[in-house]
Amino acid sequence: MKLAVAYQPSIRPSASPYRLLDELGQEIAWANAYLDHLCLLRLSPRSLRAYAYDLLHFARWWFSLSPRPLSEITTTTLFEYVRHQLNQEPRPDPATVNHRLIVVRGLFRFHYQHEIPANSQGDFPRPLKRPSAHLAGSSRRPRAVGPRLRQPRRVVRPLSAEQVARFWRSFRTFRDLAMVGLMLLDGLRSCEVLNLQLEDLQLADGQIRILGKGDKPRVLPLPPEIIDVLDKYLRLERPLTNSPFLFVSLKGRQRGRPLTPAGLRSLFRHHRLRTQVRLANPHRFRHTFGAEMVRAGVSLPALQHLMGHAQIQTTLIYANLAPQDVWRQYAEAVRKRPPLEPPPIL
Repeated sequence: MKLAVAYQPSIRPSASPYRLLDELGQEIAWANAYLDHLCLLRLSPRSLRAYAYDLLHFARWWFSLSPRPLSEITTTTLFEYVRHQLNQEPRPDPATVNHRLIVVRGLFRFHYQHEIPANSQGDFPRPLKRPSAHLAGSSRRPRAVGPRLRQPRRVVRPLSAEQVARFWRSFRTFRDLAMVGLMLLDGLRSCEVLNLQLEDLQLADGQIRILGKGDKPRVLPLPPEIIDVLDKYLRLERPLTNSPFLFVSLKGRQRGRPLTPAGLRSLFRHHRLRTQVRLANPHRFRHTFGAEMVRAGVSLPALQHLMGHAQIQTTLIYANLAPQDVWRQYAEAVRKRPPLEPPPIL
């Protein structure tokens, strides 16, 4: 069966704009009902899109088997699904496989209000202890049953000072410098940069209001150099437009309209080729900010607020230094250490 994800922005606001369709263009009810549920929990459009494509991957595999209702999913099914993925080329990374399993477990809980049973031999399913909390979007999840691949420990690899300087010097507009500066010096996500409104800027107070994941607001200080760049962008470059968005297109047919994610990707792609800094992307700049804050001695709770992390475990990855950071700190410690006098040789 040929399935697809369709984007339907005109659909009612309470429903997900991403829909799973079959080969006849008909909606797949069990998948779209779950996406609508996630939409009610106020997942971002980006997260809804990711869930939709994970559901698409599972649905294609599920429909390739003999026709069965979702109620027949067991942990054995999950193991078969993992085996199917690991036999694919290219093989997906463990994080991708684990997220797909999370999506399937959530789909099953949504439809049947209990965990996936251990097998199909009559084992009783384990009920949710707090089903109402799950439906309300509580972060307290039941303990997962079934397979989960071991994921390699994440190590942040920030850009070097030379790479940052080379990439920074390649920009020729205040708008582009401001966007990159907000990622590099304030740790903003690319979607946070694109969603900034004019009213979020408080240049006189040297701060900016950010609406992060889950519509959680936070206020961040603005470095002096970014204040200057933003002021010049607003006075000298930004076209006259009714758009409330801070960053808009500067030329072409889209002049004055909000800059899109595709436009930002194109901008970074152009400058990567121009500077040969191949690792430069919005999230790498955010990682660079986090690593620099840790090196400067910023506490993890403070960094958690600056970066808008919901859980401090996410912030902890910046405490796991890359090998080059370990060697640099080792060399600095050795330099400060008193030299050892050689022992007398008899």
